[in-house]
Amino acid sequence: MSRAITIALVSGMLVTGVANTLLTKYQDMQCVRNCDDPDPAKRHVFEQPVMQTLQMFIGEMGCWLIVGCFSLRQLYRQKRREHAGYQPVGPDEEERDGEGNPIIKALIPRDDGRIPMSGFKVFLLAIPACCDIAGTTLMNVGLLFIAASIYQMTRGALVLFVGLFSVIFLKRVLHPFQWFALFVVVIGVGIVGLAGALFKDPAPDDRIKADMTQAKGMGNLSPAVSTVIGVLLVAFAQIFTATQFVVEEWVLEKYSLEPLKVVGWEGIFGFSVTLLGMAILHFTIGVTPEGQHGYFNAIEGWREMTNYPKVAISSLAIMVSIGGFNFFGISVTRSISATARSIIDTCRTLFIWMVSLALHWESFKWLQIVGFALLVYGTFLFNELVQPPLRCCLGSRKMTEDVDGSGDDVTRDALFPEGPIEHV
Repeated sequence: MSRAITIALVSGMLVTGVANTLLTKYQDMQCVRNCDDPDPAKRHVFEQPVMQTLQMFIGEMGCWLIVGCFSLRQLYRQKRREHAGYQPVGPDEEERDGEGNPIIKALIPRDDGRIPMSGFKVFLLAIPACCDIAGTTLMNVGLLFIAASIYQMTRGALVLFVGLFSVIFLKRVLHPFQWFALFVVVIGVGIVGLAGALFKDPAPDDRIKADMTQAKGMGNLSPAVSTVIGVLLVAFAQIFTATQFVVEEWVLEKYSLEPLKVVGWEGIFGFSVTLLGMAILHFTIGVTPEGQHGYFNAIEGWREMTNYPKVAISSLAIMVSIGGFNFFGISVTRSISATARSIIDTCRTLFIWMVSLALHWESFKWLQIVGFALLVYGTFLFNELVQPPLRCCLGSRKMTEDVDGSGDDVTRDALFPEGPIEHV
């Protein structure tokens, strides 16, 4: 039964993870102004990255529904036991952290002696939530100018910044082969960006402007320059996402909290700060003549989301997929190995690429295969899923561990947070 549930969770993680990116890109393609103009260059598509960040946090807050259902289930079981006159000596077997139903594992904290997070301590989660705001908004802007597959591959730069920040702030130690892996990741991201800059993608149907470079705010830039800017925005956003991961790990090393509650609290803090920021930006930039119909015009963004059914439906679907991805992702993270997680992430990127090609949202690029292969190799090498090219890259400490068998998955996984929160 547990195996079947794990397979279902992995499938759910893949489906919702792929849907996150594709639905967001689909939403970016929807025409919201001058849609009947015969000149495609005068049509305007949905370009509201801040609103998309807000809907992401609404999706995260949806995790509280799952937490609430679990609490009601526990309350019902407790009432039934009291009615039967039975009180268990210890926790139920299925609720133990290391075994039982993998779904339950996402709803209970690890019993390892850490301090329970309660009271004002939960406000520490506002720090990673603010990092999430910056990273997600930058990625949403970048996705406006690049294909979905290039966007997803560029996000592979995350391992670079997580590795660097783990060394700098968490005092982790990287072996020489892991530094080499980070170098390979950088080369892979560069090649993916180069593929997007050299080969222009045809615009799908008439829902998107014939020349995306005429989009407001970017000027009359060439497709190559626009792609480079999009790739740089997504790559730069990984700095904030890596900071979020490292801060989460630092907080959760000291305090214990149910993984889904971590997502739920970050959703509340992120929603509150984003809503406040939207109000400030609207009255300082959005209401000005230059800001009209821009990223920071909250009233225009709300009008576009509510007046156009395709935008509204895709917003609801994105919220559901984000909440589902966090639930499935955390459940899977606490039930399977680092190897399986890396393979799932690779499959997610591959499926996004395949669906984008099938929908004719982008064209096939051989150079993109080279970049993707380097990204996968670098990520797998960093996580010790493949052997380093040279034994000298292992480092003396690692070679000693390999000889005496003292190396284990605990050391390998320590660079990453217990339950990485990935959204789009």
